[in-house]
Amino acid sequence: MKINSEKIKKVHFIGIGGIGISAIARMMLDLGKIVSGSDGADSRVVKDLRNLGANIYIGHSEKALKKDVNLVVYTIAISKENPEFLKAKKLKIQTLSYPEMLGAVSEGFRTIAVSGTHGKTTTTAMLSGVLIDALLKPSVIVGSLLKGSGSNYIKGNGKFFLVEACEYKRSFLNLKPEILIINNIEEDHLDYYQNLADIQSAFRELAQSVPLGGFIVCKAKDKNLKPVLSGISSEKIVDYTEFIDEKLNLKVPGRHNLLNAAASLAVGSLLKIDKKKIKKSLLEYSGIWRRFEFKGKTAVGASVYDDYAHHPSEIEATLKGARGIFKGKIVVVFQPHLYSRTKRFLKEFGRSFRRADEVIVLPIYAARELEDSSINSKMLAEEINKNKVRAKYKENFDECSDYLSKHLKKGDFLMTIGAGDVFKIGESLLT
Repeated sequence: MKINSEKIKKVHFIGIGGIGISAIARMMLDLGKIVSGSDGADSRVVKDLRNLGANIYIGHSEKALKKDVNLVVYTIAISKENPEFLKAKKLKIQTLSYPEMLGAVSEGFRTIAVSGTHGKTTTTAMLSGVLIDALLKPSVIVGSLLKGSGSNYIKGNGKFFLVEACEYKRSFLNLKPEILIINNIEEDHLDYYQNLADIQSAFRELAQSVPLGGFIVCKAKDKNLKPVLSGISSEKIVDYTEFIDEKLNLKVPGRHNLLNAAASLAVGSLLKIDKKKIKKSLLEYSGIWRRFEFKGKTAVGASVYDDYAHHPSEIEATLKGARGIFKGKIVVVFQPHLYSRTKRFLKEFGRSFRRADEVIVLPIYAARELEDSSINSKMLAEEINKNKVRAKYKENFDECSDYLSKHLKKGDFLMTIGAGDVFKIGESLLT
């Protein structure tokens, strides 16, 4: 979908605090547009946008949207009964979803899209460093905040657009990637997709959009990718497992990060970047906001980390990485994300914490969903206990923080895990 950038002077974002849509807001500010927006709550992202000049309303109301706005961009998480969305339709202001806007701004670039159930953000961040160090001057949109810049958007004046491509509601089909990374495919987002085959069909459609001369970088022999790659020319397929370097001593732990690095190595090689330079960039990569992020220490000397993991496979990989560098007591505070995900993967979640010594489970973070009384966090705590890991349920953040402040000891490793706001607990305990 095309937009006339020259005619668009004022852009309003509904749900501007979202980690993806806020990057587009930054881009629009960078292009000299007048940016306004609304969000359900204040946050670090919202405050940063305000500091850059955006006018942001907390809450959703007709008065947040001015009549002279030329374009409204909305998060796909909002209801179509949102008052700003309805006002925009009434005033016949052009409206685009965030994925549609992402597709529009990518036009004219050589797009590199990073997709997959897990590892998208880290791989995008790793690869951004590789491309920047190679002086390719990419524009970058990533689903987290990069270290150094503290931003989810990098302005580049080169020909490449590097973007994290989300599969939820088939959002990534708005992109036309020249190079597509598919890290992996598993069942997830089952509030939208029917099953794994449905998810694979979306990835297949994206893979089929890669043009002649383009590449699909993936774990080519993975059984879950077989139906995705079926019928696609082998000339397009690059197996990133051939680029795994077991001797690459990354600053971020875990074999999953070696795989993310391998995908970055593969893309860098396709772009004719010297392999020594690629590896140097990867060795300098030190992580990203909410991905195995060290937050600090508590008053008694416990180390506090935070991670965005919200799927059993991600939790298992994160804790495997943690156990690889830390031999002492590992305490996890987990905030499940979505009723549908918790219900579907209850047994898998129960097994995923086996490398922890203790797990504190908080109430489910509902996000876009309505409450489902058939599943709750007490059930998850019981499932974790069945797997011989001590688990407790805590009703709220205050109760959890109070428990931790009394029981954490010097040398303990505390990790908050989840896609909601669980990181606030760790931050509350820091000295």
